[in-house]
Amino acid sequence: MTRRWPLVLAAAAAAVVALGGWWFGASGPAESEARTGEAASAGPAPLPQAPAATAPSAIADSFLTPNLRDRIEALLLEAGEAASPEDLKRRVEALVPAHFAPHEAARARALLGRYVDYRVALGALQLPADLGDPRALRDTVEARRRVREQHFMPDEYQALFGADDDFDRYSLARLEIERNTALTPAQRQAALEDNERSLGETQRAQRAQTVAQLQVASQTAALEARGASDQERFAERSAQYGAPAAQQLAQLDREERDWQGRLAQYAALQSAKADAQSLEQMKQQLFTPEERMRLEAALQLRAQAAAAAPSMTPR
Repeated sequence: MTRRWPLVLAAAAAAVVALGGWWFGASGPAESEARTGEAASAGPAPLPQAPAATAPSAIADSFLTPNLRDRIEALLLEAGEAASPEDLKRRVEALVPAHFAPHEAARARALLGRYVDYRVALGALQLPADLGDPRALRDTVEARRRVREQHFMPDEYQALFGADDDFDRYSLARLEIERNTALTPAQRQAALEDNERSLGETQRAQRAQTVAQLQVASQTAALEARGASDQERFAERSAQYGAPAAQQLAQLDREERDWQGRLAQYAALQSAKADAQSLEQMKQQLFTPEERMRLEAALQLRAQAAAAAPSMTPR
């Protein structure tokens, strides 16, 4: 799948770097500023553990695999907009044969129904007003954990969210350490290093990759905002990431412009109230089968970005 660098990603970069993109997708989430003295020195309180279940590496069930949530989210993306949770469930059920083997179908339908209900319940939770407030974040992560437990069996929970729990604990602890004013710089650095070691090698690599991607997305948004030329983009990226990476990012820029241009064509035809046959013909002409699977979500994201654009203009 071609990677996209939607500019709206940069608007959420600060929060996502801290929390690992943790709310709906790849979960992720340190010190409450009210904590002082001995309590603060003792370090962060542990995040509640996930329901008892086998560790991810021990999951033998061919259905409850670590990529199960990716499969579910891909299916939901393909299902597109729905008028109600029940409508979404009907759409999702119809797509099960395309995403799951026949022997998995019944189990997938049951799980997907609960997953839709889970997403509805999750949407009702309030995000903290200050994404940098460790105590509020910890409360929110705990509320999300309870919602998950209500909708999934322990083995399902482990397959869907088990890997995230470790990263939640790491991310919250990091934020708490960074906000702990009782620590000296040396103590803070030592605590951060200890916390970093709490992640496995794979998780450390994933975290580094996520941070790097968000830095690139933020830089790209800044370049777009000031209308930087291709030459300026290449020069800045080369200085920061090296020429080979700058060339790859330039290719991504070209792909993104092409993608946005095709989206604009299709959106214009929609706005002109074209008939269903004309829309379908243009859809087939402009987009690959893979792109058509996420077309509705892309159009929604494009509309949201356009609606937000005036509020981002300096006053």
